[in-house]
Amino acid sequence: MSGAAALAGVKVMVIDDSNTIRRSAEIFLKQAGCQVILAEDGFDALAKIADHDPDLVFCDILMPRLDGYQTCALIKKSPRFSETPVVMLSSKDGLFDRARGRMVGCDQYLTKPFTKD
Repeated sequence: MSGAAALAGVKVMVIDDSNTIRRSAEIFLKQAGCQVILAEDGFDALAKIADHDPDLVFCDILMPRLDGYQTCALIKKSPRFSETPVVMLSSKDGLFDRARGRMVGCDQYLTKPFTKD
């Protein structure tokens, strides 16, 4: 099964305060057959997550109001979404950042900028 076929119909939420990152991720994910939900920060994501019930969440770390660590922790504390994979997005690739992400329950860590691959 090809990668695109494996992702067909998967609901993905992208949380990032950068419109450029949100739109780039949306293009890549839609080309792969995913349904995409966009949120511009943690509060926006928390307002949308229950209505859309994503299968996977990509969450930027550095955001205003509610950062990615706080957003991930709140998502993971919810019994409904505790098993939903959360991938942290960051321009920083430090050990401390990865460890802090793991502490709040993130499943993977992806360094920006990212590519379609």
